Amino acid sequence: MASEVKGRFGPLVGAIDQGTSSTRFMVFAARTSELITFHQIAFKSKLPREGWVEQDPKELLATVNECIAKTVENLKGLDISAADIVATGLTNQRETTVVWDSKTGEPLYNTIVWNDARTTVTVDQMIAKAPGHSADYLKPLCGLPISTYFSALKLRWLLDNVASVKKAVEEKRCLFGTVDSWLIWNLTGGTDGGLHITDVTNASRTMLMNIHTLQWDVSICKFFNIPMEILPEIRSSSEIYGYLRDGPLKGLPISGCLGDQQAALVGQLCFKQGQAKNTYGTGCFLLYNTGTNIVQSQHGLLTTVGYKFGPKSPAVYALEGSVAVAGASATWLRDNMGILQDVTDTETLASSVEDTADVYFVPAFSGLFAPYWRKDARGALCGLTHYTRKAHIVRAALESICYQTRDILEAMNKDSGIPLSLLQVDGGMTSNNLMMQLQADLVGIKVVRPSMAETTALGAAMAAGSAEGIGVWDLARENPETVGSDHFHPSVSEDERDIRYAKWKMAIERSLGWHEEQPKSMPDERYRLLSSVPGALFFFSSFISLVVAKYLSKPS
Repeated sequence: MASEVKGRFGPLVGAIDQGTSSTRFMVFAARTSELITFHQIAFKSKLPREGWVEQDPKELLATVNECIAKTVENLKGLDISAADIVATGLTNQRETTVVWDSKTGEPLYNTIVWNDARTTVTVDQMIAKAPGHSADYLKPLCGLPISTYFSALKLRWLLDNVASVKKAVEEKRCLFGTVDSWLIWNLTGGTDGGLHITDVTNASRTMLMNIHTLQWDVSICKFFNIPMEILPEIRSSSEIYGYLRDGPLKGLPISGCLGDQQAALVGQLCFKQGQAKNTYGTGCFLLYNTGTNIVQSQHGLLTTVGYKFGPKSPAVYALEGSVAVAGASATWLRDNMGILQDVTDTETLASSVEDTADVYFVPAFSGLFAPYWRKDARGALCGLTHYTRKAHIVRAALESICYQTRDILEAMNKDSGIPLSLLQVDGGMTSNNLMMQLQADLVGIKVVRPSMAETTALGAAMAAGSAEGIGVWDLARENPETVGSDHFHPSVSEDERDIRYAKWKMAIERSLGWHEEQPKSMPDERYRLLSSVPGALFFFSSFISLVVAKYLSKPS
C-alpha cells in the first residue's frame, strides 16, 4: 500500500487543477490536508468572434506539465522528496470540449469553452426536433436542458462546421473529450497507448450520459447524431486509471478525477444529503447534495452527478445552479472598460462607497444560466444618474454575483423543500471580505468561508488519495466541524433585503430579449443599394416637380 511511504509530512498527494483562466499543480499532506506547495500559470482565452470563447488545447497541456515541474522544484527547495507524492488527482473546467486526432495527437480545433455561446442556432435546431419543442426533452435522461452550455451542442457544432473534424470522424481517427480526457490521454502516453477516459462527473455535463445507468445513452447520441465510437470510457471518480508517462513524476498513479465544481463539493466535505457549497470563480456554481437520489428540478436547476468513490460505490447526485458570469465581470471591467487596474482592486474601490447608489448590473454577456436559461439575455446596467461613479458600478458588479446566488437559492429551496441555514463558500473571489458580507446580507443566511481556500484542488487530492490501491486519505476522518473558517452574518433587515432583490428582478427583466439571431441569408451590398433607388427617385422627382411648378407659376 502507498500509505507505507513516509516523509516529514507523511504521504503526499498531488492535484492538477486545470481551470478556465489558470492551471495549477498543488501538493497536499494526506494526513492533515495541509497545502505544502504549488505552482500556478495564468493564460487567456481567445475571443475570435462575439460570443465565441476558445483555448489552445496544447497550451493547456503545456501549462500542466510546467506546473508539475515547477512544483517539484519547490519541493526540493523545501527539502521534501518528490518520492513522497504517492498519487495525483485531476480536476478541470467542465463542459469545455476538445476533439483531437488519435493518430497524430494533434487537436482538430481549439477547445470550445463552457461559456461559449456560438451554438445558439444549433440549440434552436435541436429544440425544434424535440417533441413539443421542449428544451427539457432530455432532462429525464441526462438531467440537463438543451443549452449552449453543454458539450453535446459544442460537439454537434464542430461536426457541422469544421471539415477536419468531419473527415477525422469518417476516417475513424477522431477522439472527443472534455479537458480531463484530453489531459489524461496525453499524460498517460498519448498516441502511444494513452487512456481515452473520463469520469462520471465530467460525463454528466456533456448531455450524452444517462444519469441512471452512468453510461453513454444510445438514444441521446442518436438525437444529436453523434457517433459513440469517438466518446471516452466512463470511469468512477476515484480509482487508479493509469500512470504518468513522462516528466519528474514519471510512473505516478493518476487515481482521482472530478469536474471542478464536484471537486469543490468534496473539498468542502459536503458528504451528507442536504449539504451545499457555492464556488465563486469565473462563473458561480452552487451544488446541493441529494444523496443517492436523483432529484429532477422543477425550477431551473440541473441534476448532476456529485461524485462516485470507486467502481463499486454508488453514485451520489446533486442539484446544481450555474451562473455564467461571476469573477468574469471583474475581468470585463478591467479589460474592456478600463474601470479597474487589477481585479484585486474590486474590494477597495467598492468599499469607498456606502452602496451602489441604486445601480444594478446584470452581467448577461452571453445569456443567463440558472434558473432563467435565457440565451437571448444580454448585459444591462440600470439606474445610472449624474451621481454614479465607477465605484458604484464595481460595487454593483459584486452585488450581481450575490443576487444571482440568491436566484439559485430560491429555486433550490423550492426543489428541496428545505431552505439552507448556512452557505459554505469557496473559490478565488471569497477572499473579498466585502463581497462575502454582501452575500450574507442579500441571501439572509450565514456565509461560511473555510480557512483552506483551495477546496477544488483539495477535493481532487482527496479522491486520489482515498482510491483503492492508494489508501493514504481517510475520508471518514474528515469532519467539517474541525475545519477553521470565517463566518459572515446578515447585517440588513429582511425588508431592505427584499426591496433590493425586487429591484434586481426588475433589472433582469430589462436584460431579456436583447439578442436575436440574424437571418441565415443577409442581403448583400448591391441589394441594399438598389433597395434605396425607389426612395431616391421619389425624392428627386418630387424636387423637380416643385421647381417646375414654381417656374410655371411665375407671371409672364
